[in-house]
Amino acid sequence: MKGSDSIKKNAVLVNKFLRKELKGEPKQLYDAAAHLIIHGGKRLRPYLVLKSCKVLGGKQSDAMAAASSVEMIHNFTLVHDDIMDNDEMRHGVPTTHKKFDMPLAILAGDVLYSKAYHTISAKSNLSTNYTSQLVKKLSKACVEICEGQVDDIKLAENKRIPTEQEYIKMIEKKTAVLFEVSCAMGAICAKKKPKDVKNLSSFGRNLGIAFQITDDLIGIMGDSKITKKPVGNDIREGKKSLPILLAIRKAKGKDKQKIIKVFGKANASKKDVQTAVNTIRSLGIEEVVRKKALGYANKATKSLDSYSGSNAKEMISLLDFVVKRSL
Repeated sequence: MKGSDSIKKNAVLVNKFLRKELKGEPKQLYDAAAHLIIHGGKRLRPYLVLKSCKVLGGKQSDAMAAASSVEMIHNFTLVHDDIMDNDEMRHGVPTTHKKFDMPLAILAGDVLYSKAYHTISAKSNLSTNYTSQLVKKLSKACVEICEGQVDDIKLAENKRIPTEQEYIKMIEKKTAVLFEVSCAMGAICAKKKPKDVKNLSSFGRNLGIAFQITDDLIGIMGDSKITKKPVGNDIREGKKSLPILLAIRKAKGKDKQKIIKVFGKANASKKDVQTAVNTIRSLGIEEVVRKKALGYANKATKSLDSYSGSNAKEMISLLDFVVKRSL
């Protein structure tokens, strides 16, 4: 089975589980909590939970509650991120706080967060020993996500352009940690040794970094028909993503001025933004970022060296999808 087909097949199962869990009264609250979930998402993180479990010989049914809980946490972060960034659209539909209202969106995020832990503890087939390990892993990851979010805010507020190391450290916490914990939880659901949990965690962490820096590239040069965002959206917003910080550091003279002219300028003209995008492209930034993403993908692949079988192959094929995503 191709990786994309496997992702879709798993998504159907996870979506069915999520729809069942995210029902209740008052209906409007649960509608708000499920809003982003029913309108999109590839379910990559639950996929990693399920596949990591199967790579180690575990049963998918033992990992379904953990997989669904990770997706709830992911959507909890999306709801609150959209509020903090005052974003109006996600997955091509209004964000939760725009569709409903701010108080209900905050409560919807809280429900998703709380339901995640309830799902692990009440809906899992596993013994208390394993469910407590899952709760410990996921709660630690949630703390790190919050720390990463604050680091991101600080980078945005600081006039200084961050170093590559500072940026990678931030996305390790804000983004990669949820990929990492997904793989770790899958390994725990397979009831395997700490070494296996460590190996799968390493795969997830490096996959997550590769995913985010590729996403950063798409945020600048991506096709607006696919991303559903204006071309060069991240430049307008002043996001200090890896491609932008590399471009600003590499550009000289007029090229640098063309980028700085629109960086963080919400009202910048389409022409000036396109000029900046073309300048970044001419600096060879896409090639540099793709190479860095491939480096992290290779590290992820090495983490699975001691495992064989179709499930391990499918997880490795996911790296190709992440790193080679078209712009």
